[in-house]
Amino acid sequence: MADAHQKNHDYHIIDPSPWPILASLGAFIMALGGVSYMRYLNGGSFKVAGFELANPWVFYIGFALVLYVMYGWWADTVKEAHEGAHTRVVSLHLRYGMIMFIASEVMFFVAWFWAYFDASLYPNEAIQASRLLYTGGTWPPKGIEVLDPWHLPIYNTVILLLSGTTVTWAHHALLHNDRKGLIQGLTLTVLLGMFFSAVQAYEYAHAPFAFKSSIYGATFFMATGFHGFHVLVGTIFLAVCLIRALRGDFTPKQHFGFEAAAWYWHFVDVVWLFLFFCIYVWGGWGAPVAG
Repeated sequence: MADAHQKNHDYHIIDPSPWPILASLGAFIMALGGVSYMRYLNGGSFKVAGFELANPWVFYIGFALVLYVMYGWWADTVKEAHEGAHTRVVSLHLRYGMIMFIASEVMFFVAWFWAYFDASLYPNEAIQASRLLYTGGTWPPKGIEVLDPWHLPIYNTVILLLSGTTVTWAHHALLHNDRKGLIQGLTLTVLLGMFFSAVQAYEYAHAPFAFKSSIYGATFFMATGFHGFHVLVGTIFLAVCLIRALRGDFTPKQHFGFEAAAWYWHFVDVVWLFLFFCIYVWGGWGAPVAG
């Protein structure tokens, strides 16, 4: 096996890398396990090559392998950054990778918003007989009480906007080699992210509609819940950056791990603003508000 620092090229990080094949294997096992898990929950069977897989364990094994790959791959990437293996080409490719990842996340949200706007803009579509039956031809559907956008949702809007400010403060402090400001800004951002998740969990627990009660509930929880999951992931991302900052990992010239986390967090902020105005404000306009 050749030493990574004796290569005559500058575009590979790990040579050879075990992580892509392990990641593919873990994702395949997790997908297979997800199908078997759903069959298990519905009392069905699922056989592959004569083996009965209708149980939850296959999914958990795949999930554990994916988590292991995430930890190992990123740990190697951090280690190689300290060893000077991140050339200009590698750094550029890391940025391209993060940009494409965020672009793929944008398309996920496009799917949820597409479903929401299709249902809300065309509640009495003639070819959607079942939709007309459940919505009554209006949006929000008849009988639905909506959440007051100027209560908990506006609180969470302020929280996320403030967190975007604190993460920018942390980035600015890092660029000026102010480690105290970096740590303070990151700490506040992580705390605000946790606070957002807590407020959303409370909101969900007291929502006057359920996921399966109507098309309104299904589209609402898919869009806002998927965003809430991204807030959770982003909070973990920033918490790892905080731990690394406390260890003194980042420098003004080399801090892509933190930069990627900041990009992701700003993406989460922008999506929430769209969610707030389109789903909470416009999407609930004219409906009775839950007390």
